[in-house]
Amino acid sequence: MQMNNDTILSAKNIRKQFGPKVVLDGLDFEMPAGRIYAICGPNGSGKSVFLRILVGLMLPTRGQVTVFGQHIGSEVEFPVATGALIDHPGFLQNESGLRNLLLLAKISGKATSEKINETLHFVGLNPDDRKPFRTYSVGMRQRLGLAQAIMEEPQLLILDEPTAGLDFDGQREIYNYLIELRKQGKTILITSHSQGEIKLLCDKAFLLSNGRLEVMKDIKIEDNAGEVDGSRI
Repeated sequence: MQMNNDTILSAKNIRKQFGPKVVLDGLDFEMPAGRIYAICGPNGSGKSVFLRILVGLMLPTRGQVTVFGQHIGSEVEFPVATGALIDHPGFLQNESGLRNLLLLAKISGKATSEKINETLHFVGLNPDDRKPFRTYSVGMRQRLGLAQAIMEEPQLLILDEPTAGLDFDGQREIYNYLIELRKQGKTILITSHSQGEIKLLCDKAFLLSNGRLEVMKDIKIEDNAGEVDGSRI
């Protein structure tokens, strides 16, 4: 299923415009398996638009996205073996986290109740907690969103600012979840505003500016093999 040279995601000559406004302008991007990459850029630079195109939620004006050897939008509508957390997931406000995930799992049938319980434990949520989603803190909402993205055991994860709005401890916990997923062989693409986050987590980072991607060569990427402790954030 994987593409040549271990590249599992490829975006070629991606252009996206809304009326006269060009957001992405001939963008090229490739990602090999087993890495954590980051895309950075100011608000409005097109990061979320690019992620939506990668997962098939939005079609490019021009260009082609290929994930696991399949063309998105022509061969398949959405990429296989891919989990995504983009914007705010549409969880049911009056249902518990467990109930929300069980309902989502019925759509594809790929996640068992046992796997969902295991995933909730992995992200630090209690499957037996019956309080409704509307009462969740920002950190709990982010954890549930991550659980939704990984519960079907995807090989590729695409996460839009996975630590946005979290406090120090919440950020550290998400970092450790992502590092553990990388150890399991997952490939992870995130967007981020934090240079510290990029240094801790990522194998490579890109800056999205004026509709194009450039490698961020001025950021020294640290060894991200181990667990993150407080002194490294």
